Amino acid sequence: QVQLVESGGGLVQAGGSLRLSCEASGRTFSDTKMGWFRQTPGLARDFVAAITSSGARTDYADSVKGRFTISRDNAKNAVYLYLNNLKPEDTAVYYCAGRYGRNTFLYTSPDEYDYWGQGTQVTVSS
Repeated sequence: QVQLVESGGGLVQAGGSLRLSCEASGRTFSDTKMGWFRQTPGLARDFVAAITSSGARTDYADSVKGRFTISRDNAKNAVYLYLNNLKPEDTAVYYCAGRYGRNTFLYTSPDEYDYWGQGTQVTVSS
């Protein structure tokens, strides 16, 4: 089992930046692929970014490419999402998720992840 706790959300103006953090405890974090998803009320949970267990490979949703960056620090059992040039449409609850695996395949469906945090709210004002 992996327990995940997100932090770093908040209210920011359009064009601003935030850093989301997700701290993990439990099973070996360095063997776990990580992803970030986001969700607005009444809508499905959407893929944002993913990173392999080693951090060597990443993937992003088209809507955030060039603006968001995912990274991880296995020594600190943490994964981060840097949100730059934020837009009002980025407003959502952001969740980190984990799935055990050391290969280089990355998953973009929330159904493929086994562990979830409680979410952190990001609100971007226009």
